[in-house]
Amino acid sequence: MKHLTQTGKTVEQAIENALEKLKKSRDEVTIRVIDEGKKGFFGFGAKDAEVEVTVMESVQPETEKAPQQVDSAKPSEEEIAAEMPSAPIKEGEEPDFGGSVEPAVKPSNDKAIEETKTYLQDVAKGMKIDDLTVAHEKQGKTVRFKLESEKVAMLIGKRGQTLNSLQQLAQLVANRHAEQFMIVELDAENYRERRQETLEQLADRMADKAIRTGNRVQFEPMPSYERKVIHQALSRRLDIDTYSEGKDPNRYLVIEPHK
Repeated sequence: MKHLTQTGKTVEQAIENALEKLKKSRDEVTIRVIDEGKKGFFGFGAKDAEVEVTVMESVQPETEKAPQQVDSAKPSEEEIAAEMPSAPIKEGEEPDFGGSVEPAVKPSNDKAIEETKTYLQDVAKGMKIDDLTVAHEKQGKTVRFKLESEKVAMLIGKRGQTLNSLQQLAQLVANRHAEQFMIVELDAENYRERRQETLEQLADRMADKAIRTGNRVQFEPMPSYERKVIHQALSRRLDIDTYSEGKDPNRYLVIEPHK
């Protein structure tokens, strides 16, 4: 009996790939779903679906038809799908059928935190980081996750770009399972604190430059919370104004001296 194990971005695609290789139609095979896969978020944590397709043995037709023989019409796709065995689903696990699926369990902030930790570890494994540990602390609606690894620099990226993107995705994961809205903050080896100090020092230098030259100066594009750090750092200075221009993700901050 010939069989083939095949993968694809979805279960349906994996089945079609297998049928094409076997040169068979659906009514000539049996299908077992090994893994339904995961879509992930923007590619992070994605996993291909996997199926096993087995060619059924041909059966010799009967020499005589029995009276009132059952109609041998080709079964519908719905009938085939109903008979297809599926991979077992663990309690609390959400199968991914290629569309948006609501959480199978009652929303819970504790559940949201655990799901976010699992997501972060899955992303790290996809980046070949196997030693990631994730701790968290709660303060009102804000949950801060602290990442530790020997390869943590890969999770931070240039000027924190990877960490910022991962933080946005982690917030989506958390609020998919949370009972109440949560604000997610990610930090790695106190990068946020070190980055804040750098921004405050940069803010003072740029403000002094604006006063010295008499011209406005502008920063490179940065996320809103980093612009907020600079606004706050310069809020007590009465010789300049600060404001933002442009649209995200290319929005930037401007310092202009008082004329």
